[in-house]
Amino acid sequence: MAAPLSELTSMPDAQLVYAADGTRLATYSWGDFDAPTVVIVHGFASNTRDNWVLTGWIRDLSTAGYRVIGIDQRGHGNSDKPHDPDAFAVRTLATDIETVMDTYLVEDARYVGYSLGARVGWEVVRDLPQRISRAVLGGVPDGIPLERLDIPQVRAYLDHGEPVQDIATRNYVKLTERVASNDLHSLLALAEGMRRSSTVDPDPTTAPTQPLLFATGSQDAVLEGSRQIAAQAPDARFFEIPGRHHFNAPGSRDFRNAALEFLAAS
Repeated sequence: MAAPLSELTSMPDAQLVYAADGTRLATYSWGDFDAPTVVIVHGFASNTRDNWVLTGWIRDLSTAGYRVIGIDQRGHGNSDKPHDPDAFAVRTLATDIETVMDTYLVEDARYVGYSLGARVGWEVVRDLPQRISRAVLGGVPDGIPLERLDIPQVRAYLDHGEPVQDIATRNYVKLTERVASNDLHSLLALAEGMRRSSTVDPDPTTAPTQPLLFATGSQDAVLEGSRQIAAQAPDARFFEIPGRHHFNAPGSRDFRNAALEFLAAS
C-alpha cells in the first residue's frame, strides 16, 4: 500500500551517521528496508528537504517502490557545519556518502545527485562500481567547483558587511541566506576546500562505466559543459530539462519523469 501523501512530504527524524573525521551527517530514510535503494544527494546551499522532499522526488521515488536514503551533506541542513576548508575536500565529501551506505548496510543502490551532489556523485559512482548500478547526475558543474564564486567578496561581506558586487556571487549569497539553517562561513569553507582539492573536474580519464543520465536545464549556464561531460562517459545519455535554470531544475516534473524512467531500466 502506498504511503499517505503527508508522509512523503514531511521529514522523518534525522539519523546521525559519523564520518571518519567525526563530522555528524544527518540522514533520512523512506520506504521498506527490502526495497531497491536510491541514495539521493542535494546541491550547494540546499538540503534533503528543500532539494528533494518539497520538489516531489521523495514522493515519486517512494511511490515507484524504492527505499530512499537522503543525506544532508556536511555544511548543510542538520549536519555539522565545519569552518575549516580542509574538511571539504572532494574526496571527503565522496567518502561521506560511502560511509552512509556502509552504516545503512546498503550494498546495491542507485544514485541521484544534483549540482554539488552530482559532482560528488561522479566520484562516488566511479569509486563504487560494484555497489551503484546506475546514476542520475543533474546540473553537474564543469570546471573547478564553485569557480564563479568570488571568495574575497564573500569574505569581505561576512567580515565587514561590504556589499557583494559580482552578480554570480551575489546570487550564491542570496541562495545561501534564503535557508535559515545555512551557515555562510561553512559554505565559504566548502567552496575553498573544493577548489583546493580539484584540478581536472570531473576527470574524463576516469569516467564511471555504469549507465548514467546527465540532466541540465536549458537555461543553465553549465548546460554545454554538462553535455560535454556526458559525452566523455562510456555509457551515458543526456536530458535537457526544458525551460529550467540551475536553481529551479530540481522542481521539474520532466526531470523527475526522465530520472524515474532511467532508474527503472535494467
